[in-house]
Amino acid sequence: MYKLLFSLVFRHIPAETAHHLGFGLIRMVAAVPGLGPLLRWWLLPRDPILRVRALGLELPGPLGLAAGFDKDALGPDALGTLGFTFVEIGTLTARPQPGNQRPRLFRLPADRALVNRMGFNNAGAAAAASRLRTRSGRVPVGVNIGKTKAAAEQDTVADYVASARLLADVAGYLVVNVSSPNTPGLRNLQGVERLRPLLVAVREALQQTASGRQVPLLVKIAPDLADPDIDAVADLALELGLAGIIATNTTTCRDGLRTSREQIAATGPGGLSGAPLKDRSVAVLRRLHAQVGDRLVLVSVGGIETAHDAWLRIQAGATLVQAYTGLVYGGPLWPRRIHRGLARLARQAGYTSITQATGTSATKA
Repeated sequence: MYKLLFSLVFRHIPAETAHHLGFGLIRMVAAVPGLGPLLRWWLLPRDPILRVRALGLELPGPLGLAAGFDKDALGPDALGTLGFTFVEIGTLTARPQPGNQRPRLFRLPADRALVNRMGFNNAGAAAAASRLRTRSGRVPVGVNIGKTKAAAEQDTVADYVASARLLADVAGYLVVNVSSPNTPGLRNLQGVERLRPLLVAVREALQQTASGRQVPLLVKIAPDLADPDIDAVADLALELGLAGIIATNTTTCRDGLRTSREQIAATGPGGLSGAPLKDRSVAVLRRLHAQVGDRLVLVSVGGIETAHDAWLRIQAGATLVQAYTGLVYGGPLWPRRIHRGLARLARQAGYTSITQATGTSATKA
């Protein structure tokens, strides 16, 4: 049904407009008295084999919604009714900003992919923090923060720290995003000489602001990093005692796409997500696991479309998995299908808990 609706309706609407319509519909349905809890009961995994404890959270399953879908914390609990066990909001910046000019979000259906150059459009960390404080739902929420575009280079650390202070008391975990290709110079922060002082400052801000609660801190990296740089980030994360690494963000690479060159050129620059990212995301994950083992939580995102894709990520070292583009092409019942498939695969492999499979096939890429 969803595939037919996508083909007949959504694919003919500008991608960003379709996103707002779809997200608005999800929030509207979830707000119907009694319907939201019923949907959550039906769609959230209840199979004990899927239970995961990570980042201080007790989760009924490993699949969460990646950052980018709900940039402003408008409806994390509504998104939880779809069956995601946690939702990552953002990317948020210390100051509100409109993002890049439209059009800035594009579908590549032949590749089951998206291209975005949104540019961290959001209403600011303070507005999101206010919404999170007043929400009534219980879906665990991670918060992804990035650099305000207007912040001068010398003010980068202070800009991230300002966001961390605003969000420390409402974040289930906090992610420092240094890997979006749509903010000029942002990916340069992945170099350890610049990343170290940034992460140290954000961690100190969390410790000072979170009222004695230790907020798990993660960093999100790009798939386009060279292997030695991946190793360096992994070593730094261990050195600083981070909670984990999210791998990976979108890619600037356009190699091997089925979409015509003319259509690719028409979309322009931006980050590519979805199926084409699959192989590289797995390779980065394997390399990270080879470096850190089970000392950090590894969250795999990028190109997950099926339960088998998610299962391979867990075997390669992921404790948790995330998706966004998979939901766009798979529809509202997609998270349920992924969790049900994971439970089946775990039992077929002889496990009593999906966590027993973590890292069982990991080898250095």
